[in-house]
Amino acid sequence: MANSRSTHRTSFFAIQGTGERYPGPTWFTRRVAVTLYGVCAVTFMMIMYALERRGRGYILGFALGCVLSSAYGFLSGAWPFGVVELIWAGVALRRYREMATA
Repeated sequence: MANSRSTHRTSFFAIQGTGERYPGPTWFTRRVAVTLYGVCAVTFMMIMYALERRGRGYILGFALGCVLSSAYGFLSGAWPFGVVELIWAGVALRRYREMATA
């Protein structure tokens, strides 16, 4: 055996040690991280949607929120949600461009 150390896999990286488990917090898993990201992304998207009438920049912010929410959908395994949010991002970008010409 060239390497007698054991390797433990976590959600994002490998830790080499002597067989001990990673001593970090046990509650903060990949699933929790994705959920927290999703809460922030969807909250941002909804705030931008509520403020759209105040200006063109909020429409662009809404489009960004849709892209972030789409990423959350794909990360969480809910790919239909991710696809729908990408479509909404396209609609918002079209509205952003149309407001520039109006």
